[in-house]
Amino acid sequence: MRKAKDCSLKTKDQRPKTILIAPLNWGIGHATRCIPIINELIKQGFTPILASDGNSLSLLQKEFPDLKTYNLPSYGIQYAKNASFFKLKLLFQIPKILKKIKEERIVVKNIIKKENIKGLISDNRFGVWSDKIPSVYITHQIKVLSGFTTFFTTKIHQRIINKYNVCWIPDVKETSRLSGKLSNALHLKTKYLYLGVLSRFSNKLNSNTKINKSKYDILVLLSGQEPQRTLLENKLISEFKSSTKKIVFVRGIISEKGKITNTKHITFINYLLQNDLEKAINKSALIISRSGYSTIMDLATLQKKAFFIPTPGQTEQEYLATHLNELQIAPFCKQNDFTLSKLTVLENYRGFGEKFKKTSNFSFEIFD
Repeated sequence: MRKAKDCSLKTKDQRPKTILIAPLNWGIGHATRCIPIINELIKQGFTPILASDGNSLSLLQKEFPDLKTYNLPSYGIQYAKNASFFKLKLLFQIPKILKKIKEERIVVKNIIKKENIKGLISDNRFGVWSDKIPSVYITHQIKVLSGFTTFFTTKIHQRIINKYNVCWIPDVKETSRLSGKLSNALHLKTKYLYLGVLSRFSNKLNSNTKINKSKYDILVLLSGQEPQRTLLENKLISEFKSSTKKIVFVRGIISEKGKITNTKHITFINYLLQNDLEKAINKSALIISRSGYSTIMDLATLQKKAFFIPTPGQTEQEYLATHLNELQIAPFCKQNDFTLSKLTVLENYRGFGEKFKKTSNFSFEIFD
C-alpha cells in the first residue's frame, strides 16, 4: 500500500476550504463522534461536506441540514444472530467489503474533483483517502482485538492507517486511557495526535442539579447493527415489564417518527438529536447501553452512572466493558444474562468522574 504524500502546503485560494468528513456506518457511534469535529471545522471557517451511508448519513443530515452530503457505498456488514458465529460470518463478508472499498475510492475521487476538496477525514472508512490532498484517519483501535488473530488484525489495520498523513486518536494521551490498550500508538509509524475525550455533548449541569431533577430512573440507549439491537431491546423490555421504575428507551432507529408509544412506566423513542438526547441523559439516574466507545465517551463527558451490555461476539466492546469494570467505573454482563437483579451491584461502582472529562484537542494545521 502506498503511503500518502505530505500535501500540507498552503494554498493561495482564500475561499473557505472544503473538507470531506466520512464516518463508517457501523451503528451510529462513528457518526456521533464526528459531530464535534464538524462543529469545530465550521467554527474555524472551513466548509465541511459529509459522506456516509445508512443511519450514519441520516443522522448527520438531521444534525446538519444545511451541509452538503454524499452517499457512499455501503459495506453492508451483517451480524450473526448467534455470537459464536460472529467472526465466521464477518470473515465470509470480507470479499464483499473489499469490493465496496474499491467502489468507495472511485466515489471519493469524484467528490474530490467535483467539490474541490482540500482535505479528507475518514472515521474508519478504508476507501476515504488520497495521495494528493491531506488525509486524516480517526480510530481508537490501534490494536484490533480479535482473539487468537489479534496480531494479524492489528498489523492489517496499522498498514491501512499508515496510508494517511496523520491518525487522530479520540482518547487521552496518559497510560490510563479510557480505551485502555486499544489506543496505544507506541508502534504506529504514521504521525498521530491524541484528541482527548471526543463527545458531541458538554457537561453543563452540576451533579446536584442532575440528581435533583432526574426525570427517568433508567435510560436505555440502544444502538448497533441488527439483529443484535432488536434482541437486546426485546430482552430488556421483558425484564422491565415487572419493574415500577420510570424508564425510557431511545431505540437508535433513525426515522421520521420520534416518540412512538408510552406504557404505564416505559417511554419508547426512536431517536433523539444531540440537544434532546443530552438533556435526557442528564435527567436520568442510570444509563444502560452497549459498551461502544463513542457511547462511553459521551457518558464519560456527562459523568454518568452506567451499566454496560456488550454486543455478543464483538471483542472490542467486551474488552472495553471489562476494562471499565476493572477501573470500578461501571459493571457489565452478557446480554443473555441480564436481569433486574444485576443492577444491585451499581452501588459498588463510582461512575465516570473528572478523570475522563471532555478535553478535545483539535488541530487542523494539516489543512493549511
